[in-house]
Amino acid sequence: MNKRIRFISPLIMVLLFTSFVSESRSDYAVRVPETLLIKDTLHVIYPAPPTAIQTEWIQPPFLGTSVIGFREALAFKESSGDYFITNTLGYLGKYQFGIGTLQLMGVYNATKFLKNPELQERVFETNLSRNKWILRRDIPRFVGKKINGIEITESGILAAAHLAGPGNVRKYLRSWGSEDLADAYGTTISHYMGKFKGYDTSSILPKRNPRVH
Repeated sequence: MNKRIRFISPLIMVLLFTSFVSESRSDYAVRVPETLLIKDTLHVIYPAPPTAIQTEWIQPPFLGTSVIGFREALAFKESSGDYFITNTLGYLGKYQFGIGTLQLMGVYNATKFLKNPELQERVFETNLSRNKWILRRDIPRFVGKKINGIEITESGILAAAHLAGPGNVRKYLRSWGSEDLADAYGTTISHYMGKFKGYDTSSILPKRNPRVH
């Protein structure tokens, strides 16, 4: 009898404790105040994705001093590389050509030119060949020399010819820098001579009166 009591007693204690705990939990259950209950769909605003990189036309390092590097550097200076821009003086496209120069290249439709990047690239290459032909005697004569402290290079000469025309560049060279023409925005031949010196433009072939086909 005593053994049975000793066995049953712990069971009774466990049952009593469980009942007590259940009642305690029931009596002290945590209730969320009515004002804090979420009853509607919660609209979560996720962080906005990182903003796109600002449009900056930066010459990629691998272009270096190649003729492509020369082309893109010049385009960045002229228009920030924008094919579809027209400036306040009416110059068009990525390389900012005037109507007169386009006509020399065989392009007579300015609207078509402005909408056609491929045509703009062909016109630019054609114009480089034309300018190199016009300056074919001055290039070997002056390359390697210094004018107004600026080393003269072929790429600097071609860039300046794009800015001011080959005739004005010839005057600049043969006057040893005394005839330093500036465009309507104040950019001078000497500035382009220095800014675009040292590119390898040897692959550009001089052509007499070339036209875009």
